This record gives sequence, C-alpha cells and structure tokens, in this order.
Amino acid sequence: MFTLDERLQKDTLVVGRFELCLLLLHRDSNYPWFILVPQRKGVTEIHHLSPGEQQLLLAESGLVAETLASVFLPDKLNIAMLGNIVAQLHIHHVARFKTDVSWPGPIWGAAPAGAYEDSVLQQRLESMRNALLGKIEIDVE
Repeated sequence: MFTLDERLQKDTLVVGRFELCLLLLHRDSNYPWFILVPQRKGVTEIHHLSPGEQQLLLAESGLVAETLASVFLPDKLNIAMLGNIVAQLHIHHVARFKTDVSWPGPIWGAAPAGAYEDSVLQQRLESMRNALLGKIEIDVE
C-alpha cells in the first residue's frame, strides 16, 4: 500500500490526486513549488515504474508545468528529481522569477523557508485546483 514519505507529509499540503500521482504544494512560500509523487509503494526511480506509468508520469508532469506557467506566469520553470534526502520518487515543479530570493541560483539551501500567510496559502491551493478542475481529484484528506 502506498504511503507518503514522512518528510513530504511534514513539508507539503495535498492539492489533489491525478490518475498516478499526488500533487502536493510545498509549504515554502518563497516560490510556487509543487511536487508530484507517484502513488506506488517502494518506488524510488522512474525505471521502477511500468512503461505505461512512466508515460503517465511524464504527462502529469507536463500538465503541472503548463498549469504553473499559465497560473503564475514565471520567468522560468524548474523541474527536478533529486531524491538524496527523500528517496521516494517525487518531482519538484517550481515557478521561478527573476525577483525571487534565490534567483538565478537553485532553491535548495538558498534561503530559509518562508511561512505562508493563511490567505495566500488558500489562494495558491485554490488557483491550482481551479486550473486543474476536471483533471485532478481534489476531495483528498
């Protein structure tokens, strides 16, 4: 049975669920930062997924990227898989701006995580949910 890594549970909120992946919002308010996690037990690498699941992962990642581009109008999208700290397969999708705290460098370790004001957090969640309406299940815990 699939369970979300403890660190991801602590650092994110669930936006919704695609056919394969959970879509999460990272709690760091410095960036519009979303994470896709395939809902498969024990998967740490893309090649652990079936060929069909690999294609679905790519399609869901592309949809998240397109949605971030249209909702946030970033200067650049950063999409990355590291897994050095959290082994569970997950893909970061970060909307970057020339005005953000770590531009043009990477986001990791560049600045302390910003805390969301509740209204901004709710607006960010709703923006993505509304943009993905009909493509994502949003009635998740």
